[in-house]
Amino acid sequence: MPTSLCGITVDPALVKAVLPGGDSLTSATVKPNGGTVRCNLSVDGKEALSLAQAWWGDGDSAAWVAQGYAHTDNGTLSEDERFVYTGRAGVGQTVSSCEVSEHPEQDLYIVVETRDTGIDDPEAIEKLLLAYTKAVEGSAACG
Repeated sequence: MPTSLCGITVDPALVKAVLPGGDSLTSATVKPNGGTVRCNLSVDGKEALSLAQAWWGDGDSAAWVAQGYAHTDNGTLSEDERFVYTGRAGVGQTVSSCEVSEHPEQDLYIVVETRDTGIDDPEAIEKLLLAYTKAVEGSAACG
């Protein structure tokens, strides 16, 4: 397991907990639009996990943003309302100080999504989501 996923350092054990077993792990960075960077992890050639950084409008919320992603329905909302997650996916809002000039008046959200791997573990998703969000907050992605 790598300690860096598309340039973001994260505890390999947290990633492994939401991946199916297999022999090989590959990662690829995809930029589907101007405001999103997605890190796709594949196990044995089959996409298993997506970790995305997406800019959304200032004033949106994790619960609102989660509506745009699969498998987050009826998710658990954290006390501070920055995170919402299920056993298969989650959305986290970075701290308000995370800002870059290319995306004025926007907040950076983190999206963790499993891909039909049979994983259903809310605790593991929550741990990875929190750790990955914190790692992104400390990276160049937050200016």
